[in-house]
Amino acid sequence: MTDAIVLDSSAILALLNDEPGASKVEAVLDRAIVGAANLAEVAAKLGEKGLGKEEVEEVLAVIHDVRPMTQEQALAAGALRMPTRSMGLSMGDRACIALAMELGATAMTCDRAWNSLDPTIISGARVDMLR
Repeated sequence: MTDAIVLDSSAILALLNDEPGASKVEAVLDRAIVGAANLAEVAAKLGEKGLGKEEVEEVLAVIHDVRPMTQEQALAAGALRMPTRSMGLSMGDRACIALAMELGATAMTCDRAWNSLDPTIISGARVDMLR
């Protein structure tokens, strides 16, 4: 298990919006990893708030380690669909978990549905709830 932290979109948004848990995200930014799918989700949310592309890039400059989705992660995220379907996990959620699984890292989220995850299906990863 590594000390890397994989940030879910909800964790990044908590930081950017100064929501409960923001200080916890800020404390791990130096070792935080974000999957490209989660970065896209956050960029979309910021765009919905009226930010332009350059403003979004400026705001997201706090994220230094963005990883592309590999074929292995894509397959793992797809395999997570059925066991997590009843929890309502999004593709972004599953992509975050798949990246954490691949890295043997902790996935940080605000999404309470992740509390119901069976540890055996996220082998090699842990979940840290922000709130």
